[in-house]
Amino acid sequence: MESIWILGSIAAALLLGAMSPGPTSIYVAKNSIAISRKHGLFTALGTGFGAAIFGLLAVLGLQAFLLAVPSAYLALKICGGLYLLFLAYKIIKHAKDPIEADHSASHPMSLRRAFTTGLITQLSNPKIAIVLASIFTALLPKEIPLYFYFVLPMLCFFIDAGWCSLVAVALSAEKPRAVYLKFKKVFDRGAGIVMSVLGLKLIFGVK
Repeated sequence: MESIWILGSIAAALLLGAMSPGPTSIYVAKNSIAISRKHGLFTALGTGFGAAIFGLLAVLGLQAFLLAVPSAYLALKICGGLYLLFLAYKIIKHAKDPIEADHSASHPMSLRRAFTTGLITQLSNPKIAIVLASIFTALLPKEIPLYFYFVLPMLCFFIDAGWCSLVAVALSAEKPRAVYLKFKKVFDRGAGIVMSVLGLKLIFGVK
């Protein structure tokens, strides 16, 4: 009974975290509206897989390592921030491009690339590992049951991928897509600016 309460509390905290806007939700929304629902769902699977990796690392004690080796944490933050800035540059660069040009390109985004981009976007933010480790530290018992090492990463995956999948399904509907097509340049530039701010915030540690 206690284990169920613990897992329920962790799940609630993870859901609140997944629902807060961030680079992953922005990119899932972008792929869902600009390309297709399927691309958005594969991006969501990638972000969920990244969350599972962070969940496993968190329960294994990554927080202690990153806090003990500040240079490693700084390097991860800089690399992650630069990647987000790169994504922001690409979004803004193609803001004026019509959707038709994306579909007729010789090398359109594959589902595999959508998954990989979602995964890398999730892994670009090492702060998530710190947040997960903090949640686990606050809610897990002193003696962690062995099966938690399997259950917690799965919980991270299903909650993150599940929420992002809901975003993908909702935003790829006909009406949201029609609005996006009408104001594509504005939405893309806005998404790029937000992604840039998140990247700079990650690099410089602005709270």
